Amino acid sequence: MPIKPEIIEEMLKNIGLLKDAQIKEALRQQRDTRERLGLVLLRNGYIDDENIRNVVVAQLGLRLEKLKDHKIDPGIVTKIPVAFAHHHRVVPIGFDGTSLTVATDNPFNFLAFNNFRTFLDCELKGVLTTDSDIDEFLNAYYGLKEGAPIDTLVAGMGKGQKTPFQKLGEEAAEEEAPVVKLVSLLIAEAFRKRASDVHIEPLENKFRIRYRIDGVLHEVSGPPKRLQHSVISRIKIMAAMDIAEKRLPQDGRIRIEIGGKELDLRVSTLPAMYGESVVLRILDKSSFLLGMKELGFASEDEKKFMKLIKAPNGIFLVTGPTGSGKTTTLYAALNYINTPDRKLITVEDPVEYQISGINQVQVRPQINLTFANGLRSILRQAPDVVMVGEIRDFETAQIAIQASLTGHLVFSTLHTNDAPGAITRLIDMGIKPYLVASAMQAVLAQRLVRVICPSCREEYKPEKEELEAIRLSAEQIKKSKFHRGKGCEECTNTGYKGRIAIFELLVITDEIREFVFEKVPSSVIKEKAKAMGMVTLREDGIKKVLKGITTISEAMRVTQQDIA
Repeated sequence: MPIKPEIIEEMLKNIGLLKDAQIKEALRQQRDTRERLGLVLLRNGYIDDENIRNVVVAQLGLRLEKLKDHKIDPGIVTKIPVAFAHHHRVVPIGFDGTSLTVATDNPFNFLAFNNFRTFLDCELKGVLTTDSDIDEFLNAYYGLKEGAPIDTLVAGMGKGQKTPFQKLGEEAAEEEAPVVKLVSLLIAEAFRKRASDVHIEPLENKFRIRYRIDGVLHEVSGPPKRLQHSVISRIKIMAAMDIAEKRLPQDGRIRIEIGGKELDLRVSTLPAMYGESVVLRILDKSSFLLGMKELGFASEDEKKFMKLIKAPNGIFLVTGPTGSGKTTTLYAALNYINTPDRKLITVEDPVEYQISGINQVQVRPQINLTFANGLRSILRQAPDVVMVGEIRDFETAQIAIQASLTGHLVFSTLHTNDAPGAITRLIDMGIKPYLVASAMQAVLAQRLVRVICPSCREEYKPEKEELEAIRLSAEQIKKSKFHRGKGCEECTNTGYKGRIAIFELLVITDEIREFVFEKVPSSVIKEKAKAMGMVTLREDGIKKVLKGITTISEAMRVTQQDIA
């Protein structure tokens, strides 16, 4: 329950340092801005920080203490939730078994201690401390949690304190501007939370920040709207973009080192209604080179996959939407077959990870180095294996087909919903069916599902609707155990931590080639492939559910199109 304005007004009158008109004006501004009353009084020059603390300490019989003088037991920090601590600026500093000692920098909090006692369910003792001490405590013990105001954490980074990372090749200033620290915190926290993207979105009345964690967006408390221009300009400077150009989309790159790891950030800006929308894609280089076992194949499909990527020629396509792990799978395949007796060349946009022993070409459309032109030149280098980042048009598809028919093994990606859909897509691009049938070796469709958090994993009994969705027999359900994540600090209360791929591997057999040549619908090809043993995306997802890797709801979420 909030403190009544008349109580605060009466207290300020008793202090004797303010006129009635000043008190009423400060309370009016506080209602409009939602700021702490002390900040309003200080900003208007009605009272200075030292006066208000000394008088309030005397009026309420409090003591003023420095938090640095206290040895904080980390175990008591959990007694006050992070959102509560940040919102009320109340932090725990001691516990004697029956009463909790808390510190605050807002003297008026003590008028609401009865409410705090009810919320925390224990006796409280209060001390008054400084703004900077509270900021340092929040930053050190709570960090940037969901719901924590970013302004508070920026303010808490004092003079001489290092930012969480340093841009490679950039000298660190002795004292950096608050906006520089803010951008540093945003990126560092995204990395700590295992985010793959940071979405910075100017809206009409707010400046929204969202992290994509395990494929799902989570909103965090954003900076004030007034910092929008400064934050975006700082990011554009780091990415070597033109900060004066706000009318056109731009792309850039930031290389940073954080926590001893070198990261690449792909930066994209897009002009929107209320400012430039910015997306930073975080590429952790250590996560790209997975081993074959780490990809998540079922044993039978893994054997087929390893045999296919050693073929002397033909096309192997990996399909799926953006962010489904296609590049990671292809990098794992390339790294596996990267031996001294083979020449491997890639043409990518962008080159996301540099693999030793492979010649990698970066697409540059501005100088007409496109996928098609790059692939055409690559073939003159007499490679054994070629990887094309993506087949986007007829020209690239045609050259890739010709390369596969002339003794090269070609890897590439395509955006389709399932594996058989890749065949239809190539024919729709204009490639003759007989060429597709002759060149294609296999298509791998994939998605990423979230993995149950190992720290809060529990067994449970699914609802009837969930069991009906996965279409298991009564006997299978009886023999199976189902798991989910309860939610904990390790997984930010989502119940999931990390992701693994589910696959649909379509091997092009002679029977399938006949279907391709006859241009039969992809649905017919899919049914034939299933009859020959192909495991669909949903079926592979259900297998991982039964193994306790993921949940029913997660497998259903990422395989909506697979209704078979």
